[in-house]
Amino acid sequence: MRSWLTYTAARLALFAAAFGVVYLFGARSWIALILAWVLSGFASYVLLSKWRDQMSASVVDWSNKRQDKAVGNRLVDGAAREDEVQDEILRSQEQGDAVAEKSEPAEGTKK
Repeated sequence: MRSWLTYTAARLALFAAAFGVVYLFGARSWIALILAWVLSGFASYVLLSKWRDQMSASVVDWSNKRQDKAVGNRLVDGAAREDEVQDEILRSQEQGDAVAEKSEPAEGTKK
């Protein structure tokens, strides 16, 4: 979170500095805003690449942590556990049926 704030503050500072320079050179109104936006974009691309990478890494980490806690993932995990339990019940029933068939005498044999 801190990297996002520092990067955003640095971008705003670069924009303010670029706007000041453009304003001193005589650009006014929308032209000054557009030129300052373009200049600050180029400057931030060059000067703030390290901070941008740090911010990107922190956003990816945050997204991964949030995704792990997502309701959809918990539902899928719960459904998988339920399927395992049902499969185990079916296996035990099949084994019980196989044991019962072996223990019953064949037709035509005497007890």
